[in-house]
Amino acid sequence: MKTPVRRPKAARRARRGQAMVEYSIINYVLVLGLMLSLTINFGSGEQKVNIIHAFLRAYQVYYDSFYFVLNLPFP
Repeated sequence: MKTPVRRPKAARRARRGQAMVEYSIINYVLVLGLMLSLTINFGSGEQKVNIIHAFLRAYQVYYDSFYFVLNLPFP
């Protein structure tokens, strides 16, 4: 009975690395497409804001208010 030949670790790692690169490129294209295509109107309708920027702005307001509450002088 013949023993199977083992592949070197570098060959196995190369295929896994290629899959990660492809996965990263696909995710980058999807996120970029969403960022460029999704815009929403705020206020008077003249100002267009990217939805990612709107979420980041909302998170910043949340973070600032939380930080403000933590720094109140009350015990």
